[in-house]
Formats: sequence, structure tokens, C-alpha cells
Amino acid sequence: MEQNNKEIERLKKIAKKLRMNVLKMVTYAGSGHLGGSLSAAEIVTVLFFKKMRLNPKDPEWDGRDRFILSKGHACPIIYAALAELGYFPEEELLTLRKLGSRLQGHPDKLLTPGIEMSTGSLGQGLSVANGLALGLKLDKKKSKVYVLLGDGESQEGQIWEAAMTAGHYKLDNLRAILDYNRMQIDGFINEIKKLEPLNDKWRAFGWETIEIDGHSFPQIINALEQADKVKGKPIIIIAKTVKGKGVSFMEFNNYFHGKAPTQEEYEKAIKELEKDD
Repeated sequence: MEQNNKEIERLKKIAKKLRMNVLKMVTYAGSGHLGGSLSAAEIVTVLFFKKMRLNPKDPEWDGRDRFILSKGHACPIIYAALAELGYFPEEELLTLRKLGSRLQGHPDKLLTPGIEMSTGSLGQGLSVANGLALGLKLDKKKSKVYVLLGDGESQEGQIWEAAMTAGHYKLDNLRAILDYNRMQIDGFINEIKKLEPLNDKWRAFGWETIEIDGHSFPQIINALEQADKVKGKPIIIIAKTVKGKGVSFMEFNNYFHGKAPTQEEYEKAIKELEKDD
């Protein structure tokens, strides 16, 4: 248990740093997507710093697990993770959204090491994840495919076509994680186009479903371990999260969906994170 506690503390420190770097790069850029980046911090931390097999020195290593950020606008949290792992220097984070930068406002596979798919047109990530997972199965590779979905994009038909396809091909090397922060650019999900009952819908398409608190490290870790035991069907982890998590005045505040904080707001946010131990 002591070792487990040490591991959780390690992950908490990483998540805090990722959040701080997200705030820093978006503030410096003067634009970017904060809310959905901050809500995914714990999920991304567990995937990149505990679960996935990766090699920053060889981003194209054949034995790596694959990760697709389907909600591509939340790329600041992925850039923060990749920099922390050593895919590129941390100081490069301050080039976010700059002309000629490798770190554009949506992920670009051709520019950024560690990015598996250029995303930004919402709803497409799961379809590509299906293709990767099916290809790995045909090649008898043990690598897993992880795809982080947004709840707003889950209103799109292509997500459900892809869900049906994954179930049909029994892609048990595929793990979808839904960042269920219950907000999209125009407001609350339920006021725009409700998704519930999510569990029933995914199960109807042949998926194993797991519901968790998406900010609980033990629950995220346990869900991913549970997913490894599932055979013959794809797995979705429905992670209930808080948009803007970690900064009180950004939580459930859609103003910060795609707005950069002012310098004053940035300093206030960093102070909050520094005090939150």
C-alpha cells in the first residue's frame, strides 16, 4: 500500500505540472483550449506516465502503444505530456500556435513527434483507432490502441458507426476513454443534445463499459487493468470529469473552453495549483 501511495503521489505531481504547462503555453500563445485540456490531465498522466509502452527516443518504435486524441483541440495537455517525457524540449511549449511551430493548435502527425494522427475535425478519431487496432491484430502485434474522445463530438454519427465497426470486429486491443466533462463549446451537453444512457448505448454496440471518476488515479488505473482482462470486445471507459479541473474559476466555466486567460488570471490559477497539495 505504501508503494501504491508513492505511485499515486508521483502521478499527482506530474498532473499538476502538466496543468501548469497547459496554462503557461495557452496564456503565452494568447489562444487555445483550456477547459478540455485540464479535464483530461489525470487520464493523460496515467496513460503516458504509467500505462502505455512508449519510447521518446524512437517515436516510431514498432512495439509502442498508439494514442489518438480524437478531441484534437485539447492538444495542449498532450504537448505538455510529450515534453515531460522528452519527445521535444519543454521550452518548445511556448511556441504553441506560433507560425512555423511544431506545436500547432491541433495535433499534426507530420510535424510533432509522438502524435499518431492529425486531429481537429471532430468525430474521426475512433474510426482511425479502429483501423490501427485491426491492423495490429492482423499483424499479430501485442500493442494496444487508446483513443480519447470528447463528449461533444460523441453527438456525431461517425462515432457510432465506428462503435458498431469495433464491436463487429471484436477489437479487444482498443480502449476508448470518454472525457465526460458534460460541456461543449456552446454549453452543457444535455441542453444541446443529450448522450444518456451512455452505458446502454455502448453495450448495444458490443462494447464492454466501465464508469469511473476521471480525476481519481486509483479508479483510472483499475479501469485500465480491468480492460486488459476483457476478451472479444472493445472497451470504453466513461470518465466523469470537470471541465477546467484544478482551477476554481475555470471549473464548469465554458468561457474558458477556447479562451486564453489574462496574465492576472494566469497568475491566480498558478497560485491555486501551487497551493493544492
